[in-house]
Amino acid sequence: MKSPIVFSLVRQQSVFMTVIMSLMTFLAVVAMGIALSIGTGVMRWNNQWDMVATVQVTNPDNVSVVQKLITTNRDGMETVTQISSDEMLRMMGPWISGGTDALKNYLPAMWEIRFKSKTNMSTFSRKISPHARFLTHHDALSAPIGAGWRMIAIASFVLMLVIGAIGASITYIAQNTAMLHKRELEILTQVGATDSFVIHQMQHIVAKICTIACMCGFIAAVPVIMLIISAAHHARIGLSAMIGISGGGWAILAFMPIFIIIFAIYITRRATIQILKNN
Repeated sequence: MKSPIVFSLVRQQSVFMTVIMSLMTFLAVVAMGIALSIGTGVMRWNNQWDMVATVQVTNPDNVSVVQKLITTNRDGMETVTQISSDEMLRMMGPWISGGTDALKNYLPAMWEIRFKSKTNMSTFSRKISPHARFLTHHDALSAPIGAGWRMIAIASFVLMLVIGAIGASITYIAQNTAMLHKRELEILTQVGATDSFVIHQMQHIVAKICTIACMCGFIAAVPVIMLIISAAHHARIGLSAMIGISGGGWAILAFMPIFIIIFAIYITRRATIQILKNN
């Protein structure tokens, strides 16, 4: 049989706890969603460009040498694409005012190469370096990748702050409840109620409120995360175009409200035990 509820939170406490837990769950899920989506984008970026490099030849006398090296090392390459001057001008056009005609005589000869392995890339780099500039896409894009990891760290830090705030709020509510129901606690003690019975009472109340609040917070957070991902994709700029959440990521997000409920029950137990010891 289920144990009867001897005391419960007053209405103001219930409303406050429901609102604060909904807000905290919302923030926690959004922070986790941002961290997961950016992390997925960084991994996709690395996987896409890890084996790609650009060869730039600024000295026209070296073009034939570079072409010969590319031909002799073709077995270690998946694809070789020579970028024409017109393509380079189109790429640079949005960043240059006043036209690009004057740049035609200064553009380097350029190839984009995807290698079969890092060993092939390293070997070719040593051979080509005396004659041309060899730049891996991973190195060239290290700045946005680093920015992505910093954003993940910030989102994770916000998540830790939210979890800490949840623990502090529940501890405060448990202490306040004990003060409001001090008389009931004394009666329970006199009639022989065990500490585990009182703890179960508090856990039952907190679990019920947290379940409702976490569901509300999660339902509100999911559209926000989808909106953030959609806005990043529409920007179509580098790393932002690759962020997203995989099936496993959504499973982790779905577990977040469950984790918060379990964490809230655990904090309630600890806080109640401390109150009972002090009384």
